[in-house]
Amino acid sequence: MTSLRQLPLERLYHWEQHAGERIYLRQAAAGNWRDYTWGQVADQVRRVTAFLRHLAFAPGSRVAIYAKNCADWFIADFSIMMSGHISVPLYATQTADSMRYVLEHSDTQLVFVGAADSPENLRRALPDGVHTLAIQGAAIDCDFQLADILAQWQPIADNPQPPGDAIFTIMYTSGTTGNPKGVMHDYQTVAHAVPNIVESFNYTPADRFVSYLPLSHAAERIVVELQSLYCGASVAFPEGMDTFIDDLKRARPTFFFSVPRLWVKFKEAIETKLPPRLLSLLLSLPGCAGWIKRRVRRELGLEAARILGTGSAPTAEEVMHWYARLGMPLRDGYGMTENFAYGCMCEEDKQVPGAVGVPFDDAQVIIGADDEILFKSPVMMRGYYREPEETARVLRDGVYHTGDTGYIDADGQLHVTGRLSEVFKTTKGKFVKPTRLENFLGECALLGQVCVFGHGLDQPVLLAGIAEAGRSRPRPELEAQLRQVLAALNDRLETHEAVRQIFVVAEEWAVENLLLTPTLKLKRRQIEQRYRPWVEQHLHAEQTVIWEVPAVAGAGTAAA
Repeated sequence: MTSLRQLPLERLYHWEQHAGERIYLRQAAAGNWRDYTWGQVADQVRRVTAFLRHLAFAPGSRVAIYAKNCADWFIADFSIMMSGHISVPLYATQTADSMRYVLEHSDTQLVFVGAADSPENLRRALPDGVHTLAIQGAAIDCDFQLADILAQWQPIADNPQPPGDAIFTIMYTSGTTGNPKGVMHDYQTVAHAVPNIVESFNYTPADRFVSYLPLSHAAERIVVELQSLYCGASVAFPEGMDTFIDDLKRARPTFFFSVPRLWVKFKEAIETKLPPRLLSLLLSLPGCAGWIKRRVRRELGLEAARILGTGSAPTAEEVMHWYARLGMPLRDGYGMTENFAYGCMCEEDKQVPGAVGVPFDDAQVIIGADDEILFKSPVMMRGYYREPEETARVLRDGVYHTGDTGYIDADGQLHVTGRLSEVFKTTKGKFVKPTRLENFLGECALLGQVCVFGHGLDQPVLLAGIAEAGRSRPRPELEAQLRQVLAALNDRLETHEAVRQIFVVAEEWAVENLLLTPTLKLKRRQIEQRYRPWVEQHLHAEQTVIWEVPAVAGAGTAAA
């Protein structure tokens, strides 16, 4: 495995030379695949590199990518590496204000533009003098077209390789508050972390990946794009969410990584066809259990998957248990942009409820003051771009202060319990960790998204959406069950943590309504600002379950 320790472009040159005819990227389109071999990918990268050299940007210039996942995203990224520049991935769902901040802060010179949810955001965000280059799906006029470049430019003949200590990317964290911070990583980070992960999972060129989570997020960038570059696995790109399951079935991934929200959606979809009681009955019958497990895998397009991963946010124990019963154990992990997602991973035979696993061999986890999780590892950011004070605040003596809280159990497994910044104080002077309560609520099949807040209140309150499984039930029945949920929750809590009321929201929280980050984490401050006026109107009501009126959802004046 010594060759795996090469720098990223060395791996591209390796596959170009030794596996040029093998399919690498598969782009879904109208029910078919458009396939790219390793040789074709390398050829296109070399042509784009020739064009980027022609633009004569200074070495190490910042070049952004604004696109949904697609084969051209990889080609753009590899071209930025090959031309000696630094990639700045943008989220395809990013707001204009956030994007403008990133483009100006990073002094970006060029943006690769592809498909995006709101392409007009880029028009509003683009600083003067920044060039644009259209790739697949671009919906705005651009200065340059990838198709023209591939037709008109000859591929470079040399094999450039930036040095290991050169910065290869600045990944701006999505952030739940404040401006995004630009996390700098060099090529040595990739050459150390990715081969270790590849070896841990025994990936080979026979593996098949699917890329659909944002490539601007560290997890997808590492576990799909860079792992495929190192192990030679093929990567399929679904056409869109409307065809996602069909594309997944055709791609037959051997590895599939997702965020908890999608695992919950998958579970809810199965339960609409196989209600929980019927599923439990069938799984208890020796003659049916195996057939049911195979059927569920097939329905989800995961029949060939040997590794299923979850991460980016806590996965409820009830969800983990549901998949484990179906013979589909989810391997949880823990990391962040700052340590390039190279933190902890659950071992295949040591799945502990509520745990995110053990550190990689050369990473060290320390529990510091206030139960803060600290990391010491050879895989660590160089710092935040143009923010030395913020870098010094979180990176001290080679130890990264995550801001997360947790503990290590007797078996060395790390458990994440919340964030220091999310702890709030009630008017009784007591501190409450909202994620602790929310994790308990993840076990309730009736509830979808949940958020606990209570700063300045005498007791915490719960905002919650109703899961798919509960939406068809009569409201009186559902309300009675929610009161039972609340009572059961409070039985597990200290008196000062007990939740006063459940406020049932009418609208799902999403990136589009600015209540989730691009990585689907709660924007707590925005959620509280939106719903607090409504909550305060009903704090002294006798009802323990308050319903938002859909017609005025989001207006802050919803009534019971």
